[in-house]
Amino acid sequence: MAIFELPAVIDRLRARSTPDGPTDIANAAVATVLRAGGDGAESLLIQRAHRVGDPWSGHMAFPGGKREPTDLTSRDTAVRETHEEVGLHLSPSAFVARLDDVTAPARDFRVAHFVFALEGPESPLVTSAEVAATLWVPIRLFARPSLSGQEIPHRLQLGDVVVWGMTYRMMQHVLDAVQADR
Repeated sequence: MAIFELPAVIDRLRARSTPDGPTDIANAAVATVLRAGGDGAESLLIQRAHRVGDPWSGHMAFPGGKREPTDLTSRDTAVRETHEEVGLHLSPSAFVARLDDVTAPARDFRVAHFVFALEGPESPLVTSAEVAATLWVPIRLFARPSLSGQEIPHRLQLGDVVVWGMTYRMMQHVLDAVQADR
């Protein structure tokens, strides 16, 4: 489907980008990293390593993490964390959009959501000890089917792993932008 080809995805995301506010109050930030794949745009997901005290231990997620005092903006956090976790350097020209922040209700923890697109040949991923595995997933797999009268699932099974929770909601923000005004 042409709607899921990377150039179309980038155009639609840029049109729906949320501006950074005068005060950036996010506690953390993530990067949805996109690339062109054989089945349209693909998104990078990581499986978080199992760690004591980490409430998201073992979960599928986007690269990202908590804001540090050295991060001037939430976008700086997303860029730094992506480099630390998977070895990708996200240049300013790779930035596509900022989408709506997501809050973990039980923790009142706000996460800023940024989208970046890789162009040209990419470097191999070099994962840190925080990452158990990486996975490139065609974003079209997250498109919710139109099921009249049936509940729409809020999770995606990918082999042995499940994408759910905040990561699933953030991917829905990506799809909402891509599928807007279709």
